Amino acid sequence: MLLRGEGSMTFWETLLLATALSMDAVAVTIANSLAYRCKAREMAAMPLLFGGFQGLMPLLGYWVSGLFADLVHRYAGVVTLVVLGYIGAKMLFDGLRGEGESGLGAMLTWKLLLLQAVATSIDAFAVGVSLLAMDVEVVPACAMIAVTTFLCSLLALFLGRRFGSALGDKAKAAGGVILLAIAIKAVL
Repeated sequence: MLLRGEGSMTFWETLLLATALSMDAVAVTIANSLAYRCKAREMAAMPLLFGGFQGLMPLLGYWVSGLFADLVHRYAGVVTLVVLGYIGAKMLFDGLRGEGESGLGAMLTWKLLLLQAVATSIDAFAVGVSLLAMDVEVVPACAMIAVTTFLCSLLALFLGRRFGSALGDKAKAAGGVILLAIAIKAVL
């Protein structure tokens, strides 16, 4: 098997892991496409950044496991809650208020995309520790995680853009609710 070291993870198990890890990035991609007006660069950046960070973080976790793994694992939920909670609450408030840049008026920034990419991939760092423990070949596994997240986020981008126009002014509020749900889930 391509992804099987001496451990017990098969190709299909790795694909399921990759799909599970991609779900936060998918939800954030949908939220962004509902809430923000995006140029082609930002639209392309979402799947690329989310896929890249989801593939990079387990690799980092694999390499530095033992040094910082316990610390990151312990506080990953809190960091995700703070970052995505703040962004989601602001989006919800702005969307419900209906003033200024609600709906698809606000621009998605690179800074926000980077924050979201990091926040949605922190849990993947801990997965890297697990990959080491199971003696999985880490590079192919991380590549599968990155590609799966990219493809799932790309699909989410198109779905979000399609439904964002149907929601009109409430698109930003809907995106905020999605981000708040992910933030709360991170600490439960």
